[in-house]
Amino acid sequence: MQKISNSEERKQYLRKKTLTKVSIILTQITILISFIILWEVLANKGIIDSFITSQPSRMLETFMNLSKNGLLEHLGVTCYETIVGFVSGTILGIVIAIILWCSKFLSKVAEPFLVVLNSLPKIALGPVIIIWVGAGTSAIIVMALAISLVVTILEILNGFINTDSEIIKMAKTFNANKFQVLTKIVIPANISTFINSLKVNIGLSLVGVISGEFLVSKAGLGYLIVYGGQVFQLDLVMASVVILAIVAVIMYQAVVLLEKMILKTKKFG
Repeated sequence: MQKISNSEERKQYLRKKTLTKVSIILTQITILISFIILWEVLANKGIIDSFITSQPSRMLETFMNLSKNGLLEHLGVTCYETIVGFVSGTILGIVIAIILWCSKFLSKVAEPFLVVLNSLPKIALGPVIIIWVGAGTSAIIVMALAISLVVTILEILNGFINTDSEIIKMAKTFNANKFQVLTKIVIPANISTFINSLKVNIGLSLVGVISGEFLVSKAGLGYLIVYGGQVFQLDLVMASVVILAIVAVIMYQAVVLLEKMILKTKKFG
């Protein structure tokens, strides 16, 4: 009887959880659709200036025109630059964080420089980066790398430093060396830190790419936004921003999917 009761309670709990999740998604969709309809109606009525704010129907028309005139090329350029900057920033950031964790001296020396670099608006380095690596894709990737790298180092290093010291001490009493402590204790204990870093990095890398495309590019979503602003085609600007938002969501969800795969592997591993 007790097992049957527990089973019914679990079913009710899962049903309630599913209903809550569905309700949240439906509410989000309703808010989005309502906003789009309101935007369209206000623009048609002339309550808001559609030349300045554009409107959904005109944005859809612009999107259809873009689809026939190189949208995939611009989308591919931005995605390529973002992925390269994201992967490079993540790997390099983790490696540097490991080096700083291994050497307290280097960590103390680097700390004020990392804080300053993290606070510095990276867009200010744009002209310098262009001079160093040249105008083009390389400059845009370096911009994405510059924005995501320092954040990755600080976040991963902070996770390493805050790993349970008692477990580390116990491992050292069994003569565990630095490498063993790192691979057997510190890294496994910071899987969630790595995942959170990936979630932050994908957004920062996209921001870096768009910032770089604002400064120097001949293709990409950032280029379309700048070009639309220069020729006063606000429909193009708004359509590009919406596409950019969709790209950001897809990339973030890809990281979330990776997180689920890692946690599932960790659970059954």
